[in-house]
Amino acid sequence: MEGSRSEAVFDSYGLNPQLFINEVLNTVDDLVDEAFDFCQQQAPAVVGGDAVADRSEELRRGITSLHHAVRATLNKRMSLWERYCLLHCFSVPEGFSSDKSVGIPNVISPLASLFNSSGDALLPQDELHNAELDSQIVSLRKKLAMVGDDSAALQREICKLEKHSVLHSGYHESISEVLRLLEENSVHKIFQEIEESTSKLYQEMEILRTETIPSGTIGNPGEQNGDRWINRLGPSTKLEDIQKAADILKLFRKP
Repeated sequence: MEGSRSEAVFDSYGLNPQLFINEVLNTVDDLVDEAFDFCQQQAPAVVGGDAVADRSEELRRGITSLHHAVRATLNKRMSLWERYCLLHCFSVPEGFSSDKSVGIPNVISPLASLFNSSGDALLPQDELHNAELDSQIVSLRKKLAMVGDDSAALQREICKLEKHSVLHSGYHESISEVLRLLEENSVHKIFQEIEESTSKLYQEMEILRTETIPSGTIGNPGEQNGDRWINRLGPSTKLEDIQKAADILKLFRKP
């Protein structure tokens, strides 16, 4: 509209449509920025504060990405709106005369308050209180409040599930550690018992060899019968010694 006949007509009446459009665009930008700034401020409280700083930082990055996406889309739409206003809303029709002597100012003057340079009184107050629009706004606010409550409840459930998951994970880790220690101790104990039994076996065999078995008796290929070997132990052999020898032989017979 710059340099056109419409601009000259509006200038003749002290009106500035472009200023009005700029005020609207700036107001929309401010509202969007304030909305996302509020979301950024509330992000730590939503995820639980400093205890989950990583999640809070991820949420802030997500809000920033949404902000950029909304801003890009909104800029395109507002550019189309600005062009539409300049071409259709603030375009002076053909045959319009700017001669103030024919009473045109009386027709245009009510619009002056909409496009004055100060930006005040852009719209009449009566139009801002449309009953249907107010009811829609109230309904939207209620829905937003319900969604906010559901989101808070869902967040609490997520926190509970995370705590349970951590507890169960710690429980399973503790059980696994106990089982591992038991297995290690069991193997160690078995080797220790084998070592003790072997040592005891050697001691018993040495005692039997030196005290009760005559020289040359063990290892004689012609005397492999157990009864003959026991008969040759002699009268000095005690019953306890014979029982020990039998127990030792049983150890060798076990698989």
